[in-house]
Amino acid sequence: MAYLVPSEFVTKMVDAGESKIYMSTRDALIRAYMAGAILALAAVFAVTATVMSGSALVGAILFPVGFCMLYLLGFDLLTGVFVLTPLAWLDKRPGVTIQAILKNWGLVFTGNFLGALTVAFMMSFIFTYGFSVAPNEIGTKIGHIGEARTLGYAQYGLMGWLTIFIRAMLCNWMVSTGVVGAMISTTVSGKVIAMWMPIMLFFAMTFEHSVVNMFLFPSGLMMGGNFSILDYFIWNEIPVVLGNLVGGLAFTGLTLYATHIKTAPKRKLV
Repeated sequence: MAYLVPSEFVTKMVDAGESKIYMSTRDALIRAYMAGAILALAAVFAVTATVMSGSALVGAILFPVGFCMLYLLGFDLLTGVFVLTPLAWLDKRPGVTIQAILKNWGLVFTGNFLGALTVAFMMSFIFTYGFSVAPNEIGTKIGHIGEARTLGYAQYGLMGWLTIFIRAMLCNWMVSTGVVGAMISTTVSGKVIAMWMPIMLFFAMTFEHSVVNMFLFPSGLMMGGNFSILDYFIWNEIPVVLGNLVGGLAFTGLTLYATHIKTAPKRKLV
């Protein structure tokens, strides 16, 4: 599968983080928009497969197709740039500043949200025949997901907020491992296999992904979900974005960088 050793693919991670900082505003927005849209379509596909098969595991097995597509096409998710761009700063790459990193995150968040929102509207239109009838079974399922993953956490107060934060940390541990997977091999088949495994795991475990939720919750609201925009942001999107940032950086980015780029001195054998 043309496997690259860790020291090679972690260097590619740092290089990728640097390149995203220098990317033009136009390109950053386009790539993020398309990533959000494709991941949203994959979420629809997974929910549809779950409803049709009666098994959430089937949806989880199939969901990674969208992630693989968007990364093979060179598009960007917020969860990926959360991990890659800080590594370029840690490596002291020229021109990589905290301000530049935050600007990149803002552009990717905006693009991802607009892309996911576009698909949310289009699919909601389809499921309701132009909002003229009640949503079909798949649309109803999406609305219930929105309720369960906002109000379902809100009833537990602070502990509910912390629960969703930790679920988001675990999510981007796996998703960012998928991002790394795209760099582990130089063949398409090798990249797909390496990306598929952690993405399937996160979806099957119903961890919280900020970009997937940019589709699920707006579409749920459009189709009559029993929660508000404020519920969505306070009890989902905000803690999920923060958890995705901390989890991806702590469990994937910093650990790989610390042991494969900034390695400790070799032990002396006595």
